[in-house]
Amino acid sequence: LSVFLRQVAERHGVEVYLEPGEAIALDAGILVGEILDTFDNGGPVAITDISATCHMPDVLEAPYRPAMLNEAREGAPLRLGGPSCLAGDVIGDYRFATPPGPGTRIAFLDQAHYSMVKTTTFNGVPLPAIALWNSDTDALRLIRQFDYPDFRDRLS
Repeated sequence: LSVFLRQVAERHGVEVYLEPGEAIALDAGILVGEILDTFDNGGPVAITDISATCHMPDVLEAPYRPAMLNEAREGAPLRLGGPSCLAGDVIGDYRFATPPGPGTRIAFLDQAHYSMVKTTTFNGVPLPAIALWNSDTDALRLIRQFDYPDFRDRLS
């Protein structure tokens, strides 16, 4: 492979980069959010502080349905939506052991690949904070918190 790539580079006068792909971070990272409100719209709906559009673009583009930590096998499905103004900002339908309400924490698995590099601040929705959790000590270390200046500065 390396010989072939060198030949391509020399023949065409280019540098060749190999993208490692999602396998480098497969099954890594979780996206933690919170339910902001629930209501009925012909079926149960919960608006979360997680946006499919802004934080999980593969949900809309792939299509891709991320696994949710502790998702129940039974129970009525609840449609999870995001806080942006986009009508299609829908994460998907998930089941809960008991109906969740505002303040309920949710966590989606396998979110490190693409989710961090493809995020947007569409409609002013803030980017999720980046933190490291030590499973041995249960310590949580905040790496980066995003705020309004981050949103503003991306526009200029």
